[in-house]
Amino acid sequence: MSAPVRPVLLVVAHGSRDPRHAATVHALVRRVRALRPDVRVETGFLDFNVPSVQGVLESLETEGVRDVVALPLLLTRAFHAKADIPAVLASAPPRLRIRQAEVLGPSPLLLAALERRLYEAGLTPADKSSTGVVLASAGSSDPEAIAVIADIAREWRHTGWCAVRPAFASASLPRTEDAVRQLRALGCARVAVAPYVLAPGFLPDRIARGAAGADVLADVLGPAPEVARVLLERYDAARMPALLAVGA
Repeated sequence: MSAPVRPVLLVVAHGSRDPRHAATVHALVRRVRALRPDVRVETGFLDFNVPSVQGVLESLETEGVRDVVALPLLLTRAFHAKADIPAVLASAPPRLRIRQAEVLGPSPLLLAALERRLYEAGLTPADKSSTGVVLASAGSSDPEAIAVIADIAREWRHTGWCAVRPAFASASLPRTEDAVRQLRALGCARVAVAPYVLAPGFLPDRIARGAAGADVLADVLGPAPEVARVLLERYDAARMPALLAVGA
């Protein structure tokens, strides 16, 4: 008896007018494909870039694909995960069986990716106890998403940093520059800004401007290997009910 065909993994990205955004998304998808060559991975964008999510779904249906795991390329469950993406998936060709995976965060792997970026920017593990970190998120008007960022900051603080403060580039306070000042006032010997964002763009650029008073600015998470592993974890979790149903 042959093994069941794995669902196609459709990575659903927001999209941006900034060409760095799509380039980073594609780099991340390439890393996912390299980790799991047995999984077909496609990319669709909600806005600004092509192919669109709807276009990819229609193409898959035309090919005869039946099972798809749609994975939101998002770090928190906010409006896009709760409304935009379900609406797009609801209008997909009816012969497709689509399961929406969970968003990427929170995850210990993402904390590892944040630390990777800080070390790449010049810090070392020996610097942790004397360094305050700004966990700089894009921001959201969704209270659940804001609470998750605050929880991540508290959890990360317990791994040995001098202090960790959340900050937001939009919709919520404090801003990155305010959190930098707070950490200076606490007496941290150095201050680092860790963007909790996946790809460059308008809001990450605002985070970078707010980091002008910091000692270290890390890069966005982008195609960090830990991020690729989270994508595959979410994919496997979403396809598991189908595997159980067929006894695989």
